[in-house]
Amino acid sequence: MTNPSAPQQTLRDKAYFDRRATDEMARHLAPTGRSLHETMATSCRILAMTGQEAGLAGQISVRSDRPGAYWTLRFGLGFDEATPADFIEVDRDLNTLSGRGMANPATRFHLWVYDARPDVRAIIHTHSPWASALAAARQPLVIAQMDMTPLHDDCAFLADWPGVPIADQEGVIISGALGTKRAIILAHHGYLTTGGSCEEATYLAVYLERAARMQLRAQAAFGPLTPVDPTLAAEAHDYLLKPAIVNATFDYWARQARRQADPVDKAP
Repeated sequence: MTNPSAPQQTLRDKAYFDRRATDEMARHLAPTGRSLHETMATSCRILAMTGQEAGLAGQISVRSDRPGAYWTLRFGLGFDEATPADFIEVDRDLNTLSGRGMANPATRFHLWVYDARPDVRAIIHTHSPWASALAAARQPLVIAQMDMTPLHDDCAFLADWPGVPIADQEGVIISGALGTKRAIILAHHGYLTTGGSCEEATYLAVYLERAARMQLRAQAAFGPLTPVDPTLAAEAHDYLLKPAIVNATFDYWARQARRQADPVDKAP
């Protein structure tokens, strides 16, 4: 029951709190200084920690400053083995320009994504368990919970598998299906996430795998899901993709991965 003698408080607009949080994050969430290869190796360890390895099928790449080239993990290594020294730079025909080793031949389709999307700086592709289950069931992602909203209206769906993506045709198909979105579920295959940074592509990769797990579990228990209201989902999408949140989350996962690799408690 409302107390008539209580002071009436004016409810401030949500935009006020958004601006305040953004300003405070800029002051308090300092970015961690890493080299490109340190960031890529950290991304690989995060993907391994979150159960996203699938033999040698997983891929990571970052656009090079050299036109038509990108950096990627040399073929033959799993995500959990990656170190900063294990990344090579390759050209449009996957010839190695820097470093030693060869690229995964299936990264050829990355070239088509980079060509079509100048905003994309990094790409991650895996056959992770839950996203691959969605792909096997030929189901698109349903944004039905807040933690899924970074992918709201940002996760495409390719309904038909074009085959192992080692040729040019698969790059045309996948980049075309991705369009302007940051992520895509590839039916009968796996998923792809992109980002304006390696951190962003990794952030979306982890949340896409979680979203796929949530969707399949909820559907198994309760049947068809009810999507989040699109206006609220769009608001959450933009908020949760703020660079400060993305980078701070990546830094947390990096610390978590280091603790798992070296679990000895060094605290005094």
